[in-house]
Amino acid sequence: MKGERPPEVWFLRVPPYTGLPPGLLDRPELDDRERRRAASFLRPRDAALYVSAHLALRHVLGTRLGVPSGDVRLTRAPCPGCGGPHGRPVVEGSSPAVRFSLSHSEGMVLVAVAEATVGVDVQRLPGADTVDVCLPSLHPAERAELAREPAGTLCAAFGQLWTRKEAYLKGLGTGLSRSPSLDYLGAHVPRRPDGWTVTDLGCGPHHRAAVALRGAAPAVLPVRRLSLRRLFDDPTADTP
Repeated sequence: MKGERPPEVWFLRVPPYTGLPPGLLDRPELDDRERRRAASFLRPRDAALYVSAHLALRHVLGTRLGVPSGDVRLTRAPCPGCGGPHGRPVVEGSSPAVRFSLSHSEGMVLVAVAEATVGVDVQRLPGADTVDVCLPSLHPAERAELAREPAGTLCAAFGQLWTRKEAYLKGLGTGLSRSPSLDYLGAHVPRRPDGWTVTDLGCGPHHRAAVALRGAAPAVLPVRRLSLRRLFDDPTADTP
C-alpha cells in the first residue's frame, strides 16, 4: 500500500562468550524483566545471546520509530487463545503501529519489523535424533515430503521447514500452543496458509531461518546485518 514502509529483516551474529562481557546485565536499555531473565541463565554464552538479541531488537525498533533504543517499551498483546496478557510482544503505545518478531539460536539473532503482522524464526540445524522426535508432529503432507528427502539432506530440509512453521505460528501469536500438524508450510508454496507470505532466509551453513508476513511481501526482501560494535560500543566486538 502506498505510504507503507517496507518490512525490515536484520541478522546479528554473537560469538560464543566464555564469560559475561563487563556490564552486560546492567545495560540501561533493558527492563527489569529482561535483566532477571538474563541473570537466570546458567551459561554465560546463553545470557550474552539473550541480552544481545534484546539490545538488537530495541536498536532496530528505536531506529524504525525514531526514538532512542532505551525509550522503547515492550508489553504483551492479549493471548489469541484465552485473552490473557501473555500474547505476542508489542511496542507499548507505538504510533504508527509497528509489529516485530525476534528469534535467536546458538549464536544467531534474527529481528523483523513491519507494519503488517510478522513472525520470524532462526534455528541451529537439528540433529537426526531431533528430526526423528519431531517428524510425527508435522502436517501429513510435510511428513510425506520429508520421507522423499535423501538421508544426507533430511536434517537441513527439516530445519528449514520447521523455521517456516515457527515463524508462521509466531505471526499468528499462538506459538507452538497451536499444533504443528494443522498448517502446511512445506515446499509447495500455493498450499501454504492463505493470506500469508512465508520466505526462507539465508543465514549461513549452520542455521536455517524464515519470515512470515501477513499479506504480500516485497518481491525482494532485504536482509541486513547488525554489528555488535553498534550495540555494545566496543570496536573489538565487531562481527567478522
